[in-house]
Amino acid sequence: MKQSLTILGSTGSIGTSTLDVVARHPERYDLFALSAAESVDALLAQCARFRPRYAVMASPPHALQLAEKIKANSLQTQVLQAPDALEKIASDDRVDTVMAAIVGAAGLAPCLAAARAGKRLLLANKEALVVGGEVFLRAVKQGGATLLPIDSEHSAIFQSLPEDRAAWARRVDHVLLTASGGPFRTRDPATLCDVTVEEACAHPNFVMGRKISVDSATMMNKALEVIEARWLFDLAPERIKVVIHPQQIIHSMVQYTDASIIAQLGTPDMRVPIACGLAWPERIASGAAPLDFSQLAALTFEEADERRFPGLHLSWQALAAAPGTTAVLNAANEVAVAAFLARRIRFDQIHAVNRATLEAVTPSNPDSLPALLALDERSRAVAAQQAGRLR
Repeated sequence: MKQSLTILGSTGSIGTSTLDVVARHPERYDLFALSAAESVDALLAQCARFRPRYAVMASPPHALQLAEKIKANSLQTQVLQAPDALEKIASDDRVDTVMAAIVGAAGLAPCLAAARAGKRLLLANKEALVVGGEVFLRAVKQGGATLLPIDSEHSAIFQSLPEDRAAWARRVDHVLLTASGGPFRTRDPATLCDVTVEEACAHPNFVMGRKISVDSATMMNKALEVIEARWLFDLAPERIKVVIHPQQIIHSMVQYTDASIIAQLGTPDMRVPIACGLAWPERIASGAAPLDFSQLAALTFEEADERRFPGLHLSWQALAAAPGTTAVLNAANEVAVAAFLARRIRFDQIHAVNRATLEAVTPSNPDSLPALLALDERSRAVAAQQAGRLR
């Protein structure tokens, strides 16, 4: 029987990779709904190829444009424009699986809706856990949802852990998240103030969106992954470590109490963890090239330099602070990265904005979606003020 699939964020890198995997297995998957932020033409092309029942745009003007183009092309896809449209396509009774690939806190509400509805939830939106934390996991438990990580590092850890979750605490010593180190791994930290937008967006291994590319360059992406790992695997923060691995062949590792280490390896291609999530516990072809060990010159590892990547260490600080602090960090970083991409602040000032916002905002244990969204809004306002002072 085919799985009915909703993809939240179908025109981004994760969404398009998901559709690539799905297209290889038409006998296994049907597209129920697709969504995008502003890429009208890209979503139109996806609707023409995959014929989903529904499509959602983030804003009414873009939804209107898409609806007009769908009508002009005689497609049967219905465009939804309601404020809660994303939640509807994530929780509809006809949906089996939801790929959550919307970047940022905007993906939290539909992720919660999918969790409460008991869906098979493929989580590529790390902010759902960074911002939502206990609120999100409570929804997963109450709804009986199946939560599968799609970030390559968390998928690697998931695949390397014992299948018996109850055994994690007594068998696992710690997990090791690997990081490429980004484009500035060997650059003199004193010169990071001169980094251009173009340099920051040039990831050495992946073609990604601008925001996530900057996060990789600052290692804030890895900071958010540390927070995500804490919730996904119910680990104390001190049991999560990060190691620089430039080749990105080992995607992450689990060290057991007997000192043995189990790792997941593969070519750096997001279709691998996507295929794993789509088919788990089965395995299907992803389209990725197999790893050729004869072509590997070396696998190297380095310590994450705190001078070069100060943002990484904010993750453990935020996890040790008051509940909700990780949501503050995420909001501040989104504002700071946007300011950098708009050339309003320097690359090295992203960390300054994040740190100053953490010092200025004290959360009061947000325990619901409205409380989390209010904290997110307040943190963004403070971060914008901090960025403005740096001009």
